[in-house]
Amino acid sequence: MINHEGRIKAAFASGVFVLKLCGDVRLTLCATLDRQAQQLAETPGLETLIIDLRDTTNVDSTALGFLAKVAMAVQGRVSEPPTIIADNPDVQRMLDVMGFSRIFTLVESPITEARDLRDLPEIPTDVEETRQRVLEAHRILMRLNEHNREEFQPLVEMLEAQQAASHGS
Repeated sequence: MINHEGRIKAAFASGVFVLKLCGDVRLTLCATLDRQAQQLAETPGLETLIIDLRDTTNVDSTALGFLAKVAMAVQGRVSEPPTIIADNPDVQRMLDVMGFSRIFTLVESPITEARDLRDLPEIPTDVEETRQRVLEAHRILMRLNEHNREEFQPLVEMLEAQQAASHGS
């Protein structure tokens, strides 16, 4: 049974890091994804990254931007692009539209099951940090393809204007 509350689990063994997203994954979990991207970039012995979305009911665009950041964090450190496992047609379509096939290998089922997944703690964040992460995530998505650039340009411009206003006051 799928729990609709968003959660992120992780496991690392024998050079394979598995990140499992469950339920409705939204911007409230982006601080956790951001920290994982930073930690993965520095993880010794990392050989493979797998992101499992089979128990995911929804991933918002901010969370997708941070998944792209995770992939970019390990570029050059792993020999193959990170893999995303997604068997939900709606999630697969979303990944396709966002251009994730450029930075991930997309599959419907894993080659092997990961064991010993543990829940990652949700990292609290304030409004300004959240706004920065939303802006960063959408800038990353805009770099993936023209569709994303057109889709998210108004949001990015609005967030940049809010940021400028908050720093000017």
